[in-house]
Amino acid sequence: MLHTPLWKRLLIWAVVVIGLVMAAPNLFYGRVESHNDAVTEIAKAGGTATPEQTAARDGWPSWLPSSLVNLGLDLRGGAHLLAEVQLADVYKQRLDSLWPEARDALKPAREQTGGIKRVQAPDGVLKISIQNADGMQAALDALKPLAQPVVTLTGAGSSNYVISGNGTEITITLSDAEKAATDTRTMQQSLEIIRRRVDAAGTREPSIQRQGADRILIEVPGIGSAEELKKIIGTTAKLTFNTVTGTTQDGTQNPGAGNVVVPDAERQGVFYILDAAPVVSGDNLVDAQPSFDQNGRPAVSFRFDTTGAKKFGEYTGAHIGEPFAIMLDNKVISAPTIQSAITGGSGIITGNFTTEEATNLAVLLRAGALPAEMKFLEEKTVGPELGQDSIDAGRMAAVIGICAVGLFMFASYGLFGTFANIALLLNMGVIFGILSMIGGTLTLPGIAGLVLTIGTAVDANVLVYERIREELRHAKTPARAIELGYDRAMSAIVDANVTTLITAIVLFFFGAGPVRGFAVALGIGIVTSVFTALYVTRLIIQAWFNWRKPKTLVV
Repeated sequence: MLHTPLWKRLLIWAVVVIGLVMAAPNLFYGRVESHNDAVTEIAKAGGTATPEQTAARDGWPSWLPSSLVNLGLDLRGGAHLLAEVQLADVYKQRLDSLWPEARDALKPAREQTGGIKRVQAPDGVLKISIQNADGMQAALDALKPLAQPVVTLTGAGSSNYVISGNGTEITITLSDAEKAATDTRTMQQSLEIIRRRVDAAGTREPSIQRQGADRILIEVPGIGSAEELKKIIGTTAKLTFNTVTGTTQDGTQNPGAGNVVVPDAERQGVFYILDAAPVVSGDNLVDAQPSFDQNGRPAVSFRFDTTGAKKFGEYTGAHIGEPFAIMLDNKVISAPTIQSAITGGSGIITGNFTTEEATNLAVLLRAGALPAEMKFLEEKTVGPELGQDSIDAGRMAAVIGICAVGLFMFASYGLFGTFANIALLLNMGVIFGILSMIGGTLTLPGIAGLVLTIGTAVDANVLVYERIREELRHAKTPARAIELGYDRAMSAIVDANVTTLITAIVLFFFGAGPVRGFAVALGIGIVTSVFTALYVTRLIIQAWFNWRKPKTLVV
C-alpha cells in the first residue's frame, strides 16, 4: 500500500482546484472582459450605470473569479512606439530658468560689476555679460551659492553648475554629474507621465519601459492605431505663464537675449515676444478640470499648489494693467490683461476649445507636462485580425504539442503515460490560473514558452518512470519500486529544472518585452510542471494502486 498523509493530499488537490477555478474565466473571455469593463466604468461614475453597463456587469456572476490573462499587443492588436527623449531640451530649460536667479544674485555686486545682461549663447549654456571686468571675481563670488552639491552616489563631491569667467563674460553650464542625474530624473518622470496618460485613456495592460539611455518603448494593446497613441502621449501639454514684453507680425524677429517669439494659437500672423523664463509653470498645477467660461464656452479651470499660488498672486498684484500670456506647447492660447491680483491660486484657461478638446487638455494637464520633447523613431500598428491569427496559430501549436506528447507518453508507458497526460492537462490549467491571479500578459513569445513547457513538462515523469523500471528490474515490489522511483528521481528533476528556471529569471530581468513574456510563461511552467510531476501524478498513481492492488507492475 502507498500512503500520503491526508493533509498533504488535501493541500495538493486544493492547489490544483484553485488554479483551475482561477483559469476558468478565460474560457468565457469576452463575457468576463465585458463584465470587468462595466464594473470599472460604473465605479468611475460613482455607481451610476447605463442599461448596457448593467447588462454587461450581470453577464458574469460577481461571486465567481473574474481575473483574466491579459493579451499582449501581438495577440490583441494595438500600437507600438519607440520614442527618443530629447534630453538636451531639459538642459536648456534648466539654464533658461536659472537666469532670473543669477540676475538677482548679481544685484548686490552691481557696484563692482556695473551693468549686467544676458547674451546669446548655444543651447544648454547661460552667458552673462558684465560691464566692468575688474568686478569679475565679485560676480563669481555672488554666483557661487547657486552651485549646489549633486545628490547622487556617482556625483558625490560635484556641483550642479560649472561657473567660469573670462574678461567680462560669465559662462554657466551643467556639470557632467548634474547632467547624468538630470537624465535619470527626466527619464523617470517621462515614464511616469506617459503611464498616467495611457492609463487615463482607459487602455488595458500597457507595456511602458525604458530602453537604453534616452529611449522609451510603449506598447498598448487594444488601441486603434499608432497615431491615436501618439495623440495621447505625444503632446507635451507644457503650460507656462509668461511676461509679455511686446508683439510683432514677424515670427523670425530676433527677440533679444532671454526672450522668445511665440505665435498666437488662434490669430494667424500675430506673434508675442515673451520673457523665456516663466513666472509660473504647469509643474505647480495640482488640478485641472473641464469647465465653461462666463459666456458658456468650453474652458479649463485650474488650481495651483501653495508655491504657485504665491508666485501667481505676487506677480499679478505687481503688474495690474499689463498683458500676461498663457502659453501651451509654445503657442499663446490667451493673453489677458491683469485686472487685479489673483490671490486664490486658481484660474481659468479660455480659448477656441470644443468640449472634447477642453476635456483632453484637462487630462493632459492633470497628468503633468512631459519634461522634454519626444521624437518617435519607430511606430507600428498591429490590427486585431493579425492578433487573432496569432492566437489561432498559437492555439494550434499548443494542441498539436499536447497531442504529440500525449501519444508519445501513452505509447512509451501505457497507463502510467495516461496518468502523466492527465497531469499535463492539469498543469496547463494551473499555469493559466497563476497568470490570471498575477495579472500576467500573454504574448506570442509567451505562447512559445507554454508550448516549450508542454514538451518539457513530461521530462520529470520520464525520469520517474525510468527509475521505477530500474527498481523493478532489481526485484523490488511494485509499491516499493514506485516509492523509490519518486524519491531517487527527485534530485535529478530539481537540478534540471532549477538551471532552466535560472535561465528564465535572467531572461526576465535583462530581456525586452517579448523576451520577458517568454520568460514569465517558461518560469511559471517550470514550477507547475515539477509540482504536477512530483506530486499530482504520484497521488493519481497512489489512488490507482491502492484501488487495484496489482501484484505486478508494467511501466
